[in-house]
Amino acid sequence: MPTQPDQRDQRDQRRQLSAFLRSRRERLTPDEVGLPQTGRRRTPGLRREELALLAGISATWYTYLEQGREIRASEQVLNALAAALRLDRHERDHLLQLAGHAPAAEAGEHEPLTAEAGAVPLLLQPHPAYIIGGNYDVLSHNQAADELFPKLITEADRPANFVRWVFLEPVAREVLLDWEPEARGLLARLRPRAARHSGDPRYTRLIEELNEGSPEVRDWWPQYEVQARHSGRKRLRHPQRGAIDYVYTAFHLAEQPEQTLVVYFDSSDLPDGA
Repeated sequence: MPTQPDQRDQRDQRRQLSAFLRSRRERLTPDEVGLPQTGRRRTPGLRREELALLAGISATWYTYLEQGREIRASEQVLNALAAALRLDRHERDHLLQLAGHAPAAEAGEHEPLTAEAGAVPLLLQPHPAYIIGGNYDVLSHNQAADELFPKLITEADRPANFVRWVFLEPVAREVLLDWEPEARGLLARLRPRAARHSGDPRYTRLIEELNEGSPEVRDWWPQYEVQARHSGRKRLRHPQRGAIDYVYTAFHLAEQPEQTLVVYFDSSDLPDGA
């Protein structure tokens, strides 16, 4: 009998959970958690038995979990593992999502954007502004954003995508003056979204395309970095004005919380102390 799509999604999610746990376990050293160094280690980080001891669970049971076997961990056990692995809040939420303790989002080909929300970036001109969906599709943008991020909008038959632009459009490395940390952070922010939308073709196609076209994605995606979306600063090269230190602010839309309005301001235009 053919494997059903939901069964494939569950197996993929167990594989992701396995890889995430292993990646975090391998980052910890016995010294960091107060365990003595015993003998030569063939692999980096803690042994499975050591992590199980720190979390107060069975080593055999933890091994089954990391091997991706068909078992279900309670939220209490997952919280104990998160504490033992020293996960931050976003990594802990990602762990709970992968283990099935948060509802998966429904799949869909498009994210609806209201006309009222879509007009907001136009009203913010001359400040670069755009609205992105959960998978970083650019749903609306203004002329200033088009100028600041050249070749972001290139195809009429599908939405522009900010992650695709950063990794697959060569000009992005000229615009983003700190390309590597910016690109790594962007990929880490895509990770929890992709886990929440496991099996959604908008995410699976994007990740496949990134892996095919970017050696950095092939290297960084298996490292399971996780971040939340946030405001901050970016150094960008404007095509006419040259290098500018921008402050950017992100707002989640009330109608669609996964959609985000991002606005950029030249930091030199802000009041002193801002």
